[in-house]
Amino acid sequence: MSSTRCLTAAWLIALALLAPLPALSADFTREQVADQLAALPAGGRINLAGKSLGGLDLSRLDFTGGDLHGADLSGANLFAAKFQDANLTGANLSGASMGIMNVIRADLTDANLSGAQMFGLVTSSGMETSRREAPIMVRANLSGARVVSRLGHADLTGANLSGAKMSADMKNQSMGLMRAEFPGANLTGANLAGAELGNALLRFTNLTGANLTGADLHQADFIGANLAGARLTGANATGTNFEAAEIKKAIGLESVKGLDSTGSRRAAGTNGTSRRLLRGRLAWF
Repeated sequence: MSSTRCLTAAWLIALALLAPLPALSADFTREQVADQLAALPAGGRINLAGKSLGGLDLSRLDFTGGDLHGADLSGANLFAAKFQDANLTGANLSGASMGIMNVIRADLTDANLSGAQMFGLVTSSGMETSRREAPIMVRANLSGARVVSRLGHADLTGANLSGAKMSADMKNQSMGLMRAEFPGANLTGANLAGAELGNALLRFTNLTGANLTGADLHQADFIGANLAGARLTGANATGTNFEAAEIKKAIGLESVKGLDSTGSRRAAGTNGTSRRLLRGRLAWF
């Protein structure tokens, strides 16, 4: 072999060694996961803790009560999959498609849901949500996620929803108002900086100490919400309803769009009197 050919071969080998390794494939195929589920005895619960299932089509499979803590479900198709009572603590669901996925009583503590598509999550067995059936999403990362779901009474304490897209699409409401709903949810200390919450429902939501800096809250419903200590600096509250909300101890009210001294927000107080936000202060009159 000539010296030129030897040199070329050496370079090709070197480049191959320096090239990034391909991403590891999933531990199972959809068919293998389905077979494991089918082989479970009555009442059995699958254990996929720490397994790699990224990018798989797991739509419509039933993982009820399963242990998937620390599992990788990033980019997976979870459409209509059932995760009722499942353990998803610390699981990676970033970029996953979660349309009408059942998360009744699912534990998503510390889960990564960044960039996930969360449309119509099933969070209750009936028409109304309840604390007993709500998913647990403490410290979950939903940054940049698209959320159009009912998360009433869910525990999102310390969750990261920065940049999350939760506004209603008013051009596509042929089936009624589809939006993010958090009635009675716990968002204490949650990060909603830069989040889109236009027309969202947050009635009686606990937002104590939450960060809503730069959030879009236009036309949102905050009736009865607790915003004590919440940071609203630079938020857009045009047309937002704060009736009976605890907002007088919120931070940055003077910079909130729609709450200026010339266009003060009015609402009916719990005792039937009126109140308004003026220069960042709550005044009864």
